Amino acid sequence: MENMENMEGSSSSSSSCASEEDLTVVVKWSGREYRVQVSRDESVSELKRRICELTTVLPKRQKLLSPHKFTDVTLLSSLPIKSSLKITMMGTVEDEIIVDPVDSPEIIDDFELGQDDAAEIKDKEVNKQKLRRRIEQYKIKLLNPCREGKKLLVLDIDYTLFDHRSTAENPMELMRPYLHEFLTTAYAEYDIIIWSATSMKWVEVKMEQLRVLNNPNYKITALLDHLAMITVQSDSHGVFDCKPLGLIWALFPKYYNHQNTIMFDDLKRNFVMNPQNGLAIRPFRKAHLNRSTDQELVKLTRYLLAIAELDDLNQLDHKKWESFIEQVKRPRHA
Repeated sequence: MENMENMEGSSSSSSSCASEEDLTVVVKWSGREYRVQVSRDESVSELKRRICELTTVLPKRQKLLSPHKFTDVTLLSSLPIKSSLKITMMGTVEDEIIVDPVDSPEIIDDFELGQDDAAEIKDKEVNKQKLRRRIEQYKIKLLNPCREGKKLLVLDIDYTLFDHRSTAENPMELMRPYLHEFLTTAYAEYDIIIWSATSMKWVEVKMEQLRVLNNPNYKITALLDHLAMITVQSDSHGVFDCKPLGLIWALFPKYYNHQNTIMFDDLKRNFVMNPQNGLAIRPFRKAHLNRSTDQELVKLTRYLLAIAELDDLNQLDHKKWESFIEQVKRPRHA
């Protein structure tokens, strides 16, 4: 899970070694000081992520006080500082999280980058460096062993498996229809990793509430959270976070790679570092109105089964997944 470091005495520091491109940030919080090493080519959003690793205060709960004005998307290289920065943080650790707070920002204006833009982001050296740093920093805790010979299915939670904005007395009412049937069938051919852009605590609580963990019919290989994401920048869409599958491939090279991995997410921007492996699922919103008619997971089950025997999933155009299963369904004429 999170690669966290416990503080000893009155201060705590990041374990990574500083370089000329690193910036040392001294964070004062709750009567203690934390020294954070972060690269200058990162954004304030990444700084908050690193602070979260040390303090467990979620980025959305952090208020950073500094003489320099900045927002989450501000690049640290743009700030008028040399080698160190001192800031005071205000924020509270959330010990009890039952549902994802409704005041968290919601991304509804998703975008799809053109091929040239996506290739530029994917191949840009600064983003490759960010991915390498994330591989060094983030530790994935396996819930169940990787299975040799299986493909990998990576799943988002919010609006993909669960309507996290609607309210209900029982969270099962907000679960996407056919979720357990979908996971049971997929598990026969795919290892399953859940990757959410929220905190690990919320991921664990929600998966337990939906009875996904410890299900007798399938097993979840691992859970990933927002700390596994990286921040990238596009000339046309600015700074945003994404989910680089290269992190998983680098940590488990014996089992997973770009040829045997597919990722379902309702936000296309999350695929930017691996556009050939992403399938944009229709978001599941207004569960009380739509749960009787939503068939997305039924259709996607057919797609996963149809492509399970292919050697290279990277050659598929997942935008055309529905037409693909229609072709498979058509009877062959002699």
